[in-house]
Amino acid sequence: MQEQDGWPAHRDFMNALPEGFVFLGGPVDGHRRAMLLVKAADIAEARRRLDPDPWVRSGTLVEVIEPWEILIGDPP
Repeated sequence: MQEQDGWPAHRDFMNALPEGFVFLGGPVDGHRRAMLLVKAADIAEARRRLDPDPWVRSGTLVEVIEPWEILIGDPP
């Protein structure tokens, strides 16, 4: 990921997100994709917070945002 164009701007954006919004995140599928688990009231809030990401705006990152019903355990 760090070799992709715009990495510093994406990294800075992610680091500036509110504390606790992203509570798990990391690369999957041999680092070809990433998954974030976020704490948001709804999909609209998640989009409002993530859409300004420079990688989303440039098309480097394609968002797929889906609700998740947690049945076992509690998110942090």
